[in-house]
Amino acid sequence: MNYDLALMALEGMARSPLTVHASPNEVTIEASAATFKELARLCLLLGGTQSAEDAFDLEPGTHVATGSPTLHLRLLVE
Repeated sequence: MNYDLALMALEGMARSPLTVHASPNEVTIEASAATFKELARLCLLLGGTQSAEDAFDLEPGTHVATGSPTLHLRLLVE
């Protein structure tokens, strides 16, 4: 994975965090178009890896809104 690109994406998300609302039946993610672009970049970076050790945690107050739960993005290797 290209960690420089991943860090750039996280820095972009820090400028305009996303908000995660979770309920028993659904999870809603709200963000600006620019933030969704950075989130998509992180997902693409994860998808191009060969190791299940690759993961990102989007932290409340940093990458997501302060009241949001931590959002974990991890590659599942089967």
